[in-house]
Amino acid sequence: MATAADRVDLDGRPIKPVTICMIGAGGFIGSHLCEKLLMETPHKILALDVYNDKIKHLLEPESQSWGDRIQFHRLNIKNDSRLEGLIKMADLTINLAAICTPADYNTRPLDTIYSNFIDALPVVKYCSENNKRLIHFSTCEVYGKTIGSFLPKDHPLRQDPDYYLLKEDASPCIFGPIEKQRWSYACAKQLIERLIYAEGAENGLEFTIVRPFNWIGPRMDFIPGIDGPSEGVPRVLACFSNALLRHEPLKLVDGGQSQRSFVYIRDAIEAVLLMIENPERANGHIYNVGNPNNEVTVRQLAEMMTEVYSKVSGEPALEVPTVDISSEEFYGEGYDDSDKRVPDMTIINAHLGWNPKTSLWDLLESTLTYQHRTYAEAVKKAISQPSSSS
Repeated sequence: MATAADRVDLDGRPIKPVTICMIGAGGFIGSHLCEKLLMETPHKILALDVYNDKIKHLLEPESQSWGDRIQFHRLNIKNDSRLEGLIKMADLTINLAAICTPADYNTRPLDTIYSNFIDALPVVKYCSENNKRLIHFSTCEVYGKTIGSFLPKDHPLRQDPDYYLLKEDASPCIFGPIEKQRWSYACAKQLIERLIYAEGAENGLEFTIVRPFNWIGPRMDFIPGIDGPSEGVPRVLACFSNALLRHEPLKLVDGGQSQRSFVYIRDAIEAVLLMIENPERANGHIYNVGNPNNEVTVRQLAEMMTEVYSKVSGEPALEVPTVDISSEEFYGEGYDDSDKRVPDMTIINAHLGWNPKTSLWDLLESTLTYQHRTYAEAVKKAISQPSSSS
């Protein structure tokens, strides 16, 4: 690791070590960001979360080479009086806390709205009142449906970037009707974005808003019945990984025709570090963080994951590797979706010089190698155990 004196920002200024209050540090993104900060910077972390399973390796005394630069505080931000004090102790707050699995949006809309809007209100309030910088994680789902999705499927303008490319400062946010409660997440995230932006405009809050576009990699979500609830439904990467580990067909919701762009978590964390260490450039801005070069349909993703997993595991793929399932059957009533999510990268490239590097094939190979090494034996053991009789 370079010393503090050696490190400079994008404008050549020395980077001063800061203390970061990271809310949601124990999750997928938080665990990778903690690793990055501890291994490559002199910054300190106040790690806040309900669980610390994914950062235990960073907290064990025998494995630490960073002394007391990370402190874990087990708390739930919705009802813990320690939150303001911890934000006051830090120079920067990063808010990663959220319910962000599509299976919950229309089955637990109240929890989704509370988690992504109501529970975030004190964080914004304490940062604003105490003059603390905030990096808030939003979502690409705030864009909702593309303009092109309202055109006939064979309309040539659907292929025109003006009708589908998602731009932070220009694209509208188009959601489905209220009864499609899947949009509760996107709506709550949009509202907290607007509040943060207003705090910046009216009260001088220093903020950066991050809109992740399908960040994937090791430690994402959970494998049902192994390190998560048996009835749980994680996001697409973990859902497909679970099926591959169990030698079951991958379920394609509504035929897997939705298109998504995927970015490797390690590439994305590089972008976040640039935001942390270049506040003069990043403050007051919203950034898409994704990889438009890694766009595929969900069906194509399933086919790639099947091929990659066969390679890394040495196991033959199923003769029928996928099965179609309706969104109502898989997610429940009230589900809706966007057709495409392709980020425009102009702003983050201009401000921070960031571009993603890792191809979809390479990031899937790295991730599925991790999934196989971590879970294959546990899944095999779980499958071999006879089910208890009622």
